[in-house]
Amino acid sequence: MIKAYAALEPKGELQPFEYAPGALGKNDVEIDVLYCGICHSDISMIDNEWGLSEYPLVPGHEVAGKIAAIGDDVKGFTIGQNVGLGWHAGYGDCPSCSSSDLNLAATAQPTIVGRHGGFADKVRAEETSVVAIPDGIDLSVAGPLFCGGVTVFNPLVQFDIKPTHKVAVIGIGGLGHMALQFLNAWGCEVTAFTSSEAKKEEAITLGAHHTLNSRDEAEIAAAEGQFDFILSTVNIKLDWNLYISTLAPKGRLHFVGATLEPLDINVFGMMMKQASISSSPVGSPETITKTLDFANLHGVKPQIEIFPMSQVNEAIEKLKSGDVRYRIVLENK
Repeated sequence: MIKAYAALEPKGELQPFEYAPGALGKNDVEIDVLYCGICHSDISMIDNEWGLSEYPLVPGHEVAGKIAAIGDDVKGFTIGQNVGLGWHAGYGDCPSCSSSDLNLAATAQPTIVGRHGGFADKVRAEETSVVAIPDGIDLSVAGPLFCGGVTVFNPLVQFDIKPTHKVAVIGIGGLGHMALQFLNAWGCEVTAFTSSEAKKEEAITLGAHHTLNSRDEAEIAAAEGQFDFILSTVNIKLDWNLYISTLAPKGRLHFVGATLEPLDINVFGMMMKQASISSSPVGSPETITKTLDFANLHGVKPQIEIFPMSQVNEAIEKLKSGDVRYRIVLENK
């Protein structure tokens, strides 16, 4: 039996929950969960904000642990190896599945949609979705790199961001604080948009060279034409036309925060500078590997607060309050 914590209904508190996983598939691995990050996506799934949730629902898709068992056909892992698991626990058979864009596969299986995730002592997944954690990365901070970390790293790879680019990050939170570190190590000139005075100094410490007040329209307007790339990590509605005005010619506004409200965009203003708008989800296993290697090489580390797995509900409430610097990780002791 796998011991876990599950929501039994939308917006419900998580309860102790046990389930029998059945026989291990020939291409599957079982992971002893040592740490599991809490992502805002877990809360969205608990609350069924996206209409995807099935109950009982065991959240958790930022897993760091050790291989406990392997299926008969698994060749890439050994018992006891340090590994992690992110948003996807399996893929499938489609054009994206045979490319490096596994994360875009229509048949990709999310770790916490229709199956049970990592708020548990063990979790199972297909070998193709599990990624080895390099020596040198502390397992306690590894989990957030598998979702939040790769989410902000992936655009640097996808859009060929150059070290000479001027890049801005909107929102210095669970995603943004990692984005600042990655971009600084990438070599970019980095600006942080934040509405929090308290976070301005933190943003500089994390890697920003400059800060702008995201609530000061005049201050933003004064940055007209500066940025080659703007990474939005927030899920709220902003004056996107104002931010587009700060793009340089051929600049890009890129969304990794799940803004649910429609974008009100002045296309003519974009045309005059050949600007672009884009978005991306988490990365493929290949990109997760690059994320981990880059983080290991450059010392990029999510800032975390650790809670025992048994205090999962208290941890979720703290995350909802916004009083977190900057990710929460659950620990199995």
